[in-house]
Amino acid sequence: MATQEWNPGQILELSGYYWKTCTLHAAVKLDVFTAIGKERLSAGEVARKLNTDERASAMLLNALTAMNLLSQSDGKYANTAASLAFLAKDSPQYLGFMIMHHHHLVDSWSQLDQAVMSGQAVRGRASFGDEEKRESFLMGMFNMAMTIGPELTKTLDLTGRRRFLDLGGGPGTYAIHFCLNNPQLHGTIYDLPTTRPFAEKTIAKFGLTGRVDFMDGDYLAEDIAGSYDVAWLSQILHGENPDDCQRIVNKTVATLEPGGLIMVHEFLLNNTMDGPLFPALFSLNMLLGTDGGQAYSEAQIKEMLGNAGVGEIRRLPFRGPNDSGIIMGIVKRL
Repeated sequence: MATQEWNPGQILELSGYYWKTCTLHAAVKLDVFTAIGKERLSAGEVARKLNTDERASAMLLNALTAMNLLSQSDGKYANTAASLAFLAKDSPQYLGFMIMHHHHLVDSWSQLDQAVMSGQAVRGRASFGDEEKRESFLMGMFNMAMTIGPELTKTLDLTGRRRFLDLGGGPGTYAIHFCLNNPQLHGTIYDLPTTRPFAEKTIAKFGLTGRVDFMDGDYLAEDIAGSYDVAWLSQILHGENPDDCQRIVNKTVATLEPGGLIMVHEFLLNNTMDGPLFPALFSLNMLLGTDGGQAYSEAQIKEMLGNAGVGEIRRLPFRGPNDSGIIMGIVKRL
């Protein structure tokens, strides 16, 4: 891995990068990009739509233009192709929920030194938070899964498999797309009861009511009901300590028939735990918000699966955004 050569300018740019982050967060929170839509509007027109101060709105719009998220000519502002696709609420590619989830994490990241000193979380878990934070988290998961799921699910062969478990599946994006690409498949999303309204709304949106159902439960405190021949664990293990991860994997494997397939999707660290960058930073995010959660390495995930009686364990060639990867295996036949 190449070593970064730093100079003072680069270090100071890194130190102040949150200015850009907060500018984006404010624009999404105010819904600037949706307000502009496909129009070209002056700062005054945007301010009237948003009920914001005109002078301050112009400053925000100018900063967004400098960041190449808007364009400006003759005092009129317009969305770029990217901002219209990813930052306007009426776009199917909208990422705003995930951006607002990031916004809700800002305060805890400013307390990272305290978390490192104490080894304890400094915020509650997003899925347990108030309605606004829970919506941002769950629909943020939908945003992220929609960047991967539609194409990924076409590449994974589930021929002959009929009962699919999406453990901790949130709004059920992956279960939905696996079922869309496998007509014989019936999906079950297992998650906390507070997640049900988001999941059922998403299932209905894709016309899969009756083929994808929702099961209330807490996979840490309870056993997982049902019998399945494929299980999908996407981005849930990082929220738990290693012992609890092993229990989750064990419980999942116990629901699978012999020959059943288990797939674990996570931001994967290398086996020395010091890269790639995003999973290493994500481990700190888990320090800030969980009791024992972290990013795990490929070797650690493989060990958990092996301990649970899974064989033929391998990492798939897939590499997702932010170095996410998939490790799969087959439950050994009796």
